[in-house]
Amino acid sequence: MIRTILFLAASAYALCAAELPVTQVILYKHGVAYFERAGTLAAGEAARLDFKAADMNDVLKSLTVEEQGGGKIAGVRYDSSEPLERKLAEFPIQIGPGSALPQALDQVKGARLELTLGGQSLAGTIVSARLSGASDKQAEKQELTLLLDSGEIRVVDLAAASALRIADAELHRKFKDYLGTLATARSRDKRSVYLDSTGGGARRLSASYMAPMPAWKSSYRLIFGADAQPMLEGWAIVDNTTGDDWNNVRLALVSGRPTSFVSNLYEPRYVVRPVAELAEDRSQRPVVYEEAMKAPAAAPRQFDAGRLMRDESALKMAPSAGLVAESRMEMASSAAVTTQAREAGELFEYRFANPVTVKRNESAMLPFVQQRIAAKKLLIWSEQASQHPRNAAELSNATGKTLDGGPITVFDANAYAGEALMETLKDGGKRLISYGVDLGSSVTTKFDTKANIVREVHMNRGVLTTKTARQDLRTYTIRNADRKAKTLIVEHPVRPGYTLLSPKASETTANNYRFTVDLPAEGNTALAVTEEYVFDTTNAVANLTPDQIFIYTQNKALSENARRQLERILQQKRQIAAADEEIRRTTADLAELDRDQQRLRENINSLNRVAGQQEQVQKYALQLAGQETRIAGLRDQQSQARKQKAVLDTALAKLIEAMEF
Repeated sequence: MIRTILFLAASAYALCAAELPVTQVILYKHGVAYFERAGTLAAGEAARLDFKAADMNDVLKSLTVEEQGGGKIAGVRYDSSEPLERKLAEFPIQIGPGSALPQALDQVKGARLELTLGGQSLAGTIVSARLSGASDKQAEKQELTLLLDSGEIRVVDLAAASALRIADAELHRKFKDYLGTLATARSRDKRSVYLDSTGGGARRLSASYMAPMPAWKSSYRLIFGADAQPMLEGWAIVDNTTGDDWNNVRLALVSGRPTSFVSNLYEPRYVVRPVAELAEDRSQRPVVYEEAMKAPAAAPRQFDAGRLMRDESALKMAPSAGLVAESRMEMASSAAVTTQAREAGELFEYRFANPVTVKRNESAMLPFVQQRIAAKKLLIWSEQASQHPRNAAELSNATGKTLDGGPITVFDANAYAGEALMETLKDGGKRLISYGVDLGSSVTTKFDTKANIVREVHMNRGVLTTKTARQDLRTYTIRNADRKAKTLIVEHPVRPGYTLLSPKASETTANNYRFTVDLPAEGNTALAVTEEYVFDTTNAVANLTPDQIFIYTQNKALSENARRQLERILQQKRQIAAADEEIRRTTADLAELDRDQQRLRENINSLNRVAGQQEQVQKYALQLAGQETRIAGLRDQQSQARKQKAVLDTALAKLIEAMEF
């Protein structure tokens, strides 16, 4: 019986605080949710909120509490994240598994104890307590040794005691806290937050916070009928992974991704302190000073979740037109869509008008949109895909709502047509979706490149810059084998540096041009797309040959003024070329004469050693004399040509420096 007292005491301690039921839930797309709990507390009663251990960081970061009834929130307490062994080690009493009451009392020897035994009240100081006499034939006895106030020492059988009380108030409080710690530790994943209030009477208490939750998901059905506008039906998939039932809660879904992060607030943070020592006979350590911290920038304005939840008066009922299917052919669900929708800054909120119930560890599908939408069936072809275009639809969102991204199942003429994925679509936006392959059409491509065309020529400080254009032609040939006309959108990739010349695109995305092509029944259609790539080429005019400059002067992109300036440079270059040719020719002639003179001198030296060769020696000497005269003339010509070239080079440099167009 005494052992049972410990368990009941611990349970009573855990139940002394009231739980607040969930009244409102708002789910986001980025892994958190807003919760609101509310309930009525009795006089002197505290409130308890239970969370998973992993939720505590977000709860401590976002918890707000409001009390109605005249009281004030005195404080918020919560279970520490320290290990249970470390928490219990601080208490004077330790109760192990299967421990009996004598083992607990023996740990507080010297404490004053009051007990009732057979109608008699006893009071005294604990001397010891133990279990004794356990055997096969004798039952275990729970003995307590007391030093009574009269000075008598008495051994008491605890099993015969009907009541006992620890008279030391401080020890009694610690014992109670010890039992409470054991009670809260029964669930390793559960953490409790206690809200203490100063109110004396009954009062209404509400608490709101953010906690991790699975993102809600969207699933759509796009239903094409015979004549009427297609029906778009949207279902929200929500998961209740909390430990609480959502009974008749106000539920809202928010499309958007506000900034959110995890800050470690729950785990105790221990600061390592420096070790301080008295100065001794030792060298001083160098002092290193840290850089001053800059003032933190102002925090960005955060999305006010609480204000969004409480501002229900601003919500307006969405139009109800088109909520009921007109014929069985459309296959629309008989769903009661009662969501109220509104913009919330950069976010969009769907709020369910009727209370929603989702039990713990259950999920639910809830209809949040069902109305007609402007949608046009067509084909779309992208170069990355196969040769066959894809069945597609162009959705124009005029619903007045933001359509959250998700999968779309398409039904056409009362039959399944395929599936598509759609990114979030704002009100007033358009989006293409594809849901199947059209085997009745095919697309082939042919690529061609035209010769480079010089578009512009510029001159500045001796540098000639030309803008040259290269045109690429890509021809798409589309074959429609079906007996009905179709509309095809061809996606042509946007290439960096290229400019589209023709035809004009119906629309442009970040990566593609889109061209709309009408396909006749059982016929071929061609789409020719011309693009231009313009690149610059730079050359120093001083390094260009006369022939290269002549080619530039013939370009039709040149202005008359630019042509005249280039022709003057061309004339100057030709004169310099003529002077270079004269220098080259005279240099070659001088080299040839030098080699001939070397031969003649060698012959003269050989003949001088032979008798009777004087006449031949005289002939060679006359030839050398004539060559010397010619060499002198060639050297004069070479010198004159070099002087002329230097003058021409100087004039060319001045001419080039002065030219600009």
